[in-house]
Amino acid sequence: MNYGYDSLNCFTLILCGETHLNSTLKKPVHEALRQRVTVHYNFSGLSDSEVAQYILHKIACAGGAASIIDQAALSAVHSHSQGSPRLVDNLMTDALTLGAQMDKKVIDTDVILASVSSQNLG
Repeated sequence: MNYGYDSLNCFTLILCGETHLNSTLKKPVHEALRQRVTVHYNFSGLSDSEVAQYILHKIACAGGAASIIDQAALSAVHSHSQGSPRLVDNLMTDALTLGAQMDKKVIDTDVILASVSSQNLG
């Protein structure tokens, strides 16, 4: 891609993926590609307060009230997801479904733990 274009940058590629992408790029076969990566950013996950804000924002966007989930449950979601937004989304989808099936008015830690258990079985 860079033959004859030393002074002209014609191509930009953004690599985005799970944490194992870094270990894949460190393999000798990918050395040439790794050398051309100019910016590296490793996402370490959302903090406890960021997970809470993320969940509450998504609930608000869906027209729900923040009161449908208690603070301890928000912390439990962070603990079990390590702040990964994809895992937070999966866990909350299951928790809301289980909470509805259990006729819960508020998602509490018991519902979060049941959701974690159902994901680990599946």
